[in-house]
Amino acid sequence: MSRRGLLAVCLLLLASCKRPPPADADAGTDAGVAPTAVAADAGTDAGALAQGPVDAGPLASVKPPDDAAEVHPLAVCDAKGGAPLDAARDYYDAGHYEEALSCAAQAAALEPDLAAAHAERGAALAALNREPEAQLAYARALAIDPGDADALLGAAHLYAVQLPSTRERDELGALYAERGLSQPSTPPELVPSLALVAAMAFNDLGQADQALDRAAIVLAREPGNAEAKYEKALALFELCRFREAKAAFVSLLKDKDRAAHAHQHLGLLLEREGQWARAEEHFQKARALEPEDFPPPPLPSADEFKAQVTRALADLPADMRKDLEGVPVAAEEIPSEDDLLANQPPLSPTILGLFRGPSLQEPCDGSETPCRSVALYRRNLARAVRTPEELREQIRVTLLHEIGHLRGEDDEELAARGLE
Repeated sequence: MSRRGLLAVCLLLLASCKRPPPADADAGTDAGVAPTAVAADAGTDAGALAQGPVDAGPLASVKPPDDAAEVHPLAVCDAKGGAPLDAARDYYDAGHYEEALSCAAQAAALEPDLAAAHAERGAALAALNREPEAQLAYARALAIDPGDADALLGAAHLYAVQLPSTRERDELGALYAERGLSQPSTPPELVPSLALVAAMAFNDLGQADQALDRAAIVLAREPGNAEAKYEKALALFELCRFREAKAAFVSLLKDKDRAAHAHQHLGLLLEREGQWARAEEHFQKARALEPEDFPPPPLPSADEFKAQVTRALADLPADMRKDLEGVPVAAEEIPSEDDLLANQPPLSPTILGLFRGPSLQEPCDGSETPCRSVALYRRNLARAVRTPEELREQIRVTLLHEIGHLRGEDDEELAARGLE
């Protein structure tokens, strides 16, 4: 089970009044980029939520795609004598998502300006894996009431957990979760769910210090929350608090849903201690438990990796090769602790490459010769891909990323150019 799938199960147990949908999409991670501040998505998602969508009405969810052959209208809501919105919530809690959608749509038709009805539509649509319609439903709910706690949690979960991970979606999910946490009107029972989504989003964004804080909010209220324990362990690892991270992951080995991830991170930690054989034992256990999440990395020999780096350098444009004159590019195994802790907050232990020193526009301080260098990390790069072809491409992209730093670009600028 993927890490994102785990959260869906956890959230469903956290609070029955807010029912985030099941998620089956795992998130890729890019540990080679420093975090950015949480900001609204610059694309269509953020525009819809900021300005309010043009919605054809509460029953628009039944409209088929343009190329669909026929319309499949929703069934009439059977509210069993109660209010449609209450019936929608009851149906959702029972796992009857089509019926929940019918009743939520009726509630929205009767009261088009009721944010809770559109939020309930969003929850049902998300549970039915109708994500584009769920986005619009949550957008409408938040356009009506930007502080609706159910809509904020549902939208946060949709963007940060259910949809495939991107920087923009994670930023948007964190933004909504944080808004929910900051409002005094948020029901106390929703706080753990909001904090858990925020912790996941912040970890995916590389903002481990904030993820650790949000995991602590959950654990203060629910000490046994296993997903929050995992997010805490991951944040400790990313913050290079290795001894604490090791103890945290060891405590998760008996948790069948998280054991694979615990084994994988224990392998990474043991690598850092130079215990290569023991590390490989944990990697193999992780692969056995979750072969899709942890496939065997296409790890070349040290000599072959150096040869691939040399070929990638030779294939660079002439202007980049010129900028690299006098800048050694080294093939290394994993980042050193000194390199990781040279930044605050620390760099992720899973970074793919590193540029050391001032940019070309800045003078060297004379303390080191050469004062600039680039490192590419063999083991981290191999774990970031699935095939030898992907590895060669990732070496090229990582080189371009580090050359961007050499030229004075920061991580945000590089991310905007697709060089995460």
